[in-house]
Amino acid sequence: MKIKDVNNADISQNPHKVDARKIYDTKNAQVVHITLNPGESLKRHITPVDVFFYVLEGKGIVEIGDEKKEVGPDTLIESPARILHCWYNESNEILRILVVKVPRPAESTKIL
Repeated sequence: MKIKDVNNADISQNPHKVDARKIYDTKNAQVVHITLNPGESLKRHITPVDVFFYVLEGKGIVEIGDEKKEVGPDTLIESPARILHCWYNESNEILRILVVKVPRPAESTKIL
């Protein structure tokens, strides 16, 4: 059995300059734990594979395509491949999101 404690995972270098930790990375899928502090956001980007987000803690605004919606804990959000998406933390609390990419991307994410 493999167990990974998010708090002990390394923070990955990323173009968003936020706390992003790869906690699962195989040839089939990738899982990243993202923490956005108040006022932080991701850069608008396009991922070459399907992604789903699961909000662990806090409230944030998710943008997918031309839609924006505030979401909170225990919410799952689907984001199809090659569609612009982004996250914004406009609250005064931490926002923690689990990002699952399936299949594991073979090409880079495109930052806009």
